Parts: sequence; structure tokens; C-alpha cells
Amino acid sequence: MYDRDEETQRHYTGHTEDIQCMDLHPSREMVASGQRAGRNRKTQAHIRIWSTETLQTLYVFGMGEFEVGVAAVTFSQLNGGSYVMAVDGGRESILSVWQWQWGHLLGKVATLQEELAGAAFHPLDDNLLITFGKGHLTFWNRRKDGFFERTDIIKPPSRTLITSLQFEQDGDVITADNDGFITIYSVDSDGAYFVRMEFEAHNKGVSSLIMLSEGTLLSGGEKDRRIAAWDSLQNYKRITDTKLAESAGGIRSIYPQRPGRNDGNIYVGTTKNNIMEGSLQRRFNQIVFGHSRQLWGLAVHPDDELFATAGHDKVIALWRKHKPIWTTQVTFECISLAFHPFGVALAAGSTEGHLIILNAESGVVAATIRVCGSPLSCVGYNPSGDLIAIASQNGSIYLFRVSRDGFSYKKSNKIRGSQPLIQLDWSSDSNFLQTVTADYDLAFWDIKSLSPEKSPIAMKDVKWHTHNSSVGFLVSGVWNNRFYPMTSIISTTNRSAAHDLLVCGDTDGYIRLFRYPCLSPKAEYNEQKVYSGQITCARFLFNDRNVVTVGGTDAGLMLWELTEE
Repeated sequence: MYDRDEETQRHYTGHTEDIQCMDLHPSREMVASGQRAGRNRKTQAHIRIWSTETLQTLYVFGMGEFEVGVAAVTFSQLNGGSYVMAVDGGRESILSVWQWQWGHLLGKVATLQEELAGAAFHPLDDNLLITFGKGHLTFWNRRKDGFFERTDIIKPPSRTLITSLQFEQDGDVITADNDGFITIYSVDSDGAYFVRMEFEAHNKGVSSLIMLSEGTLLSGGEKDRRIAAWDSLQNYKRITDTKLAESAGGIRSIYPQRPGRNDGNIYVGTTKNNIMEGSLQRRFNQIVFGHSRQLWGLAVHPDDELFATAGHDKVIALWRKHKPIWTTQVTFECISLAFHPFGVALAAGSTEGHLIILNAESGVVAATIRVCGSPLSCVGYNPSGDLIAIASQNGSIYLFRVSRDGFSYKKSNKIRGSQPLIQLDWSSDSNFLQTVTADYDLAFWDIKSLSPEKSPIAMKDVKWHTHNSSVGFLVSGVWNNRFYPMTSIISTTNRSAAHDLLVCGDTDGYIRLFRYPCLSPKAEYNEQKVYSGQITCARFLFNDRNVVTVGGTDAGLMLWELTEE
């Protein structure tokens, strides 16, 4: 939850898997949110109702009722939100209605509908429910005996995707579709629904509708990036429209800033994972920035509370706490990132084998160097900053000499290997590298002879400048730990600056904090699960008070504070 005035975030952490849907209670004091099913009993699909004020869980229901996940959840309107409707994400798409305060199931029916986009209670009838999606718009009338009467307004073979649904004040239904049309449905004297009017609102699809309190309908387009206002009291005459910048992305959702006030100010969620604020009369400003595709690159500043991220969306960003200082659009998708030891430069490795050097203060690209034809999966400067090692998925390590200012690079050597590399560390004296392959094999390399170290036992007394390698004697306790609920594959590790703590992330989305060194399979830890997929990188900030984590496919960036227990 983001407080716009204070610019602070709070987090509800009751869920154990991907949150697929949520709805705000009519009182605005509670949220219902539904999650998908995970791999064990702790992560079953279910619905949680929690307080927006205290973030405490008020009710949990539906355990064992949902097969794959909760595809839609919504509160009733007329009775003040006493009912919750949920639709299962499984094959039969089962719709269920709950009196949630008691956990009572009032009725359920198999909708057998594919690609559900959403569901809603009719605002004037708590027993009339609507589901919509690809090729379907269906009304469900719940009878006193719990059975449902079904009325299909749109049904297969129609391939129209209904993307959004709103209501007029008198209860008429407004839908938007992926062909760009808005359609208004009214009821005749026999109770049958008919199309009252239809008009083309956007090129290539409408992604969002919201009816404001004074009767203005706002529509947003994902492809055309336009937001349009229509007067529902004047037969949907267009009032005005505006267009978001390409960098902001297309419109995913629209919501009034202060519901009930007619000031026209709105929030817009975009396809590029940004939240914008503004109105159709003035320009839109970005208030929340996020990466919009997979996120793998993360680096922390050597002596300041700054960190940088780089993603598949070709964006590199520098952050202080939760605010971006600068964002730079680059030419290539980036998967690795490192700060120069003096903090002056940032080096990013791309999926196409380019090394991109940026000025860390301004975000300006200073150089782009073609290293090889394979992804550069990890990069790292030596402690003095005059060498950079670039490890590739082709198995080779490329060494470049770096100028004193950190901006000029000259290829010096190449160490040939055969296995894709995913992690590397420099020794404190810059004489050795240790690398980890995609199969989690640890290797040591002599920088002077450019050859693998044949006797790993000879490396046991080497001091390492960093410990980002997830394999090794000093981190062996994070593997096959006897306290893990299931087998864990460690995808990232990082040692604190004080050499006393170790943070690690795994492929199931668990982040764990150990003491360093961590040698025993009985080593104790603190853990949190906040990602549904792999944690691609975790790093301590220079002060050891905070940890930053990024999750690959989740594109989730999280900042943690370490507290004394």
C-alpha cells in the first residue's frame, strides 16, 4: 500500500504465492485478495480479507476449494460488502459466493468458461452476478436454494474479449472489448438484456473502464495509450481525451484519486509497470516506477546507500531507498551489473554480449563495448578498479583493463572455459577469480597464468573480496539445510561488508539470512517468501543495515531492513 502524501509503502505479507486478484471493500477499510496454488499444503490457493488500516488478516477462507488459483474476487455492493464472489482458475472455472464473515459457502456453479477477465456483483442486486472474458458475457442469478440461473449475453463462437465492465447509475451494464468498442446493455420489460448502444472508443482495444460519480465514463487503451472521457448523460458524447508518452506504456487500469470528488484527478497503472497521476486537463506525472520485464541485474554502491538495477526492459535505474534518482533507456536487454569500486561508473552486461558503461552520477552512457556473441551473465571489478572480469554463458571470462576514471576499457586477456557461468568473485589481492557454472560447479582461475587452478585445496586460505558465489566451503551450510521444508536450489548469495552475515535466495522465492561463514547443514536462519519464482540477485547495501532483492520473472524489486531480534 502506497501513501501518496507521505510517499511511503506498507506491505501486507499474509500471502504465500502469487496474488492474482483483489478487490476493495465498499467501506474502503478492507481488501479481499486471492492467490494461486503453490507446491505444498502451506501454499494452497485461498482468499484473505485484511484491514487497510492495520494490515491484519481478518478472515481466511477457501482453503482446499480452489484447484489452480483464484482468478477473480469481488465484494457485493448493495448489502455493504457482506458477500464475496470468487472464480476458480481451474478447468471448470467454478464460481462461488461466500458470506465471508462466517466462512459460509452460499452456492457455487461451474461456469466452464475460458480466459476469464473479471467478475462483478450487480450494484442493485446482490444475487445477480456477472462474469466476462474471451467469448463470454454471462449473468448468473442466485436463487434462494443456492442454485444459479444462467443467461449468456455473449457466448462462443464469438471470439470477442470483454476486457472491462462498469455500471450506469440505473444499473445498465457497460462493457469494453479488445476490438475497441464500448457497449451499453439495458433491460426490456421482460427482463431480457439488449444492446442499447455501441460505439468505437479506441484503436485496437479498450483495456480499462471506470465510471466517475458525476456520470463521466473514462476509458483507457493499452495499444493506443489514450484515455478518453465520455458523458453518459449525453449519450456518451466524447468530452475530451489525452495520450500517455510512449515511455509510460499503455493503460492497464484507471482509478479516481479521490473517489466521490469531481476534480478529475486519476491514477493510471500502465503496461510498463508504472503508476501515473494527473487528469485529462493537465499532464501526467510518474509517481511509481518499476521494471516491466525480467529483472536480473543488481549492484550496490561501494560507499553510499545507493543501488542500481538493470532489466530485460532495456532500462537501467539508480535508486536511493524506494525512489529512482535516474533511469536510462539502453539499446540492449541487461542481465548483470557492477559498480566501479570508486562509485563513479556502472558496468552492465547484455544478453547479446555487449558491455555498457554508464556514468553513475548522471546515468549517461559513456561507452558500449562488444565483448562476445553470448550473454554476459556476470561482471565484476577487481578491488583496485583497474580490471574488470566479464563472465559469459559461452564459458569464457574476458578481462579488460580500466582507466583511472573508470570510463575507458581495453581488452587484455581471455580465459577459456566450456560451461555457462553465472557468478564470480575476485580475490582481495586480485590474483584469482572464483566462478560458478549453471550446473553449480565451482572453479578457481589464476589471473596471471590465465588457467584453472588445478588444486582447489591450495585456495583454502585465499581471502575473497566478495562472496557472491553460491557454492563453496564457507557457504556449504545453505545447501541441504535440515530445516528447509523442501529441497532448495540456491540461486544467489552475498556476504555482508562486516563478513558476519550471509543473505541467500533460492529458485522458489525464499530469501534467507544466515551467519557467515555458514558451514553446518544445521545452521539456523531467518526466512521470508515474497517471490513466486527465482530470486535472481540479493545484495547487502554498503552499511549492512539493508538488503536489496530482485526476482527474475516477477520483476519485483524489494528493499529490506535488518532488525535486531
